[in-house]
Amino acid sequence: MKVHILKNEAAVALAVATRVTRLLAERPSAVLGLPTGNTPVRLYAELRRRHRLGKIDFSKASTFNLDEFWGLPWTHPASYRAFMEEHLFQHVNLAPRRIHFLNGMAKSAAAECAGYEAAIQRAGGLDLMILGIGTNGHIGFNEPAPSLTADTHLARLAPATRRSNAYLFDGRQGAVPPTALSMGAGTILRSRAVILMATGASKAGAVRAAVHGQVTSRMPASLLQLHRDVELVLDQAAAGGLR
Repeated sequence: MKVHILKNEAAVALAVATRVTRLLAERPSAVLGLPTGNTPVRLYAELRRRHRLGKIDFSKASTFNLDEFWGLPWTHPASYRAFMEEHLFQHVNLAPRRIHFLNGMAKSAAAECAGYEAAIQRAGGLDLMILGIGTNGHIGFNEPAPSLTADTHLARLAPATRRSNAYLFDGRQGAVPPTALSMGAGTILRSRAVILMATGASKAGAVRAAVHGQVTSRMPASLLQLHRDVELVLDQAAAGGLR
């Protein structure tokens, strides 16, 4: 792993935005894997700013988001699709047909997940996967478990994960759906390059375990140790537990 420790959240967002900008300049048709949550909010704000200034072009790029709540329509204000529309999609020149998202209202979760994997393959695979990390070490909605599902699947959310997403539901943890569709650990590891963003002291323990701990499904982020091109972009607080 390549570990970059930066001053604060703003510096983390700038660094990852620069990486995306450089990739799209070199490969305009790049395929991006994108996260949601609090961590990438500043990243998306910086990408919007660069697009307004004409410094980044998404017109030929394709995107696949990591996950979506099961049972929520795309129009629900707490859906991850609504989050992405608000923070990125409505503000840049991504072609709608190149935006790929898991459908939380699909008739069959299994069919939806299989179709998503097929769409990633048709796009040529993910060139750059951007990740956050949960306080329990989850990536996407791959929660700590005795074993992990390799491909996109219906995942049961851990209590800590539902608690961290309660802000989307007016602070009501019980309103957070208990399950979600998520790219699998194998889907993530098949990406050509991976960037994991982490900010804040609450992520320090998970970051430490992911970098220095053993590779185990009980710490899903530790599986990134197996990837040949992984960068961790951290602020000082999130890096506080590293040796």
